[in-house]
Amino acid sequence: MREIECSGVRGFSRDPSLIQKQGIDPHYSAVDAYKHLAPIIDTDRGMEWLMGLTQSKGAKFHTETINDDLFMQEEILLNRFSAAVLINCIGISAHTLANDKTCYPLRGALIRVLNDGTDFSKVHSSLVIAADAAHDNEIVFIVPRNDNVHLIDGIAQPHKGELDLTLESPETQRMRCRAEAFLPGLKNARLDPEYPLAQSLRPARERNIRVERELRTRTVMLHGEQVEQPSRIIHSYGHGGFGWSLSFGCAADVAELVENVLHNLPAADMKSHESIEAGDAHVQALRNQSLRNQSIRAVL
Repeated sequence: MREIECSGVRGFSRDPSLIQKQGIDPHYSAVDAYKHLAPIIDTDRGMEWLMGLTQSKGAKFHTETINDDLFMQEEILLNRFSAAVLINCIGISAHTLANDKTCYPLRGALIRVLNDGTDFSKVHSSLVIAADAAHDNEIVFIVPRNDNVHLIDGIAQPHKGELDLTLESPETQRMRCRAEAFLPGLKNARLDPEYPLAQSLRPARERNIRVERELRTRTVMLHGEQVEQPSRIIHSYGHGGFGWSLSFGCAADVAELVENVLHNLPAADMKSHESIEAGDAHVQALRNQSLRNQSIRAVL
C-alpha cells in the first residue's frame, strides 16, 4: 500500500471506511483499505477496436500454423511476405517457435455475472484482495467488464495446459465462494447466460517478460569473408495475465527495436538494451547515420 501511495498513482486514498461503503462482509477480516484511479477495459470491444485500427492502417491478416523454431524459417518467411522484420507475439508457443524452454501455460478462469443492479447493488469499482493478504493465498478479484457484466476472477494454475474447467470444478466453486464471502450480494448474482465461464492459458515465463531481438546469428559470406548476420526477429511474449496492462509499453519497446533492425544495429539482450536506453550516444549516432545514408521501407 505504501509503495503505491508513494508512486504518485492518481486518486490514491487510504480509507478503512471503504470496507463498509462497498458492502464488504465485516466478518471477512478486512481491516484496512485504499483506492486509486485505474483504467478498466472491456477487452472484447478493445480487441475489435484494435483490429479495426490496424486494418485501417493497411495491415493484412493471414491465418496459418507455423511449426518449429522461427529462427530456422526466418529467411523463408521474410521473403515470402516481402517483410523487413518478423515480430513474434506467439504467446505459449514461444516454447517451440522461440526455442524458449522457460515458457509455460498459466491456466486461468473467470465467472461472468450480470451487473445491472437487479439482483444486488451494482458494482462500479474493482474490488481486490491480493494473494499475500488473502485467507488461503487465493485472490479475490471482482471487476466490472462493461456496463452490465462484471467478472469474478481468482484462478492462476502454473503448468496446467488443459481447458477443461467447468462451473462445477472445485477451483471454480472455491473462487465463487471466496467472492461471495467477501461481497455477500454476489450470492444473488445471475450468470451471464451467453458466456458464463471464460478460461484461458496465459503465456507465462519462468524469467521476465521477453521483449528483445533474437540473439542468435547466422554465418553468411560477405565479400568473400564469413560474417555473423544478426536476426531480424523481434520477440514480445511471456506476459502471463498482464497483457493488456503492459501492452502499450511493450509495443513502444517493439517499435524501437524495429528501428534498430532497420538501421542494421547489432542485437543486444534486454539488460544491454536497458543500458542503451540510459544514453548510449554511439548508438544514437549510428541511427542518425543510417537515416542519412539510406531510405528504408519496412513491410510488417
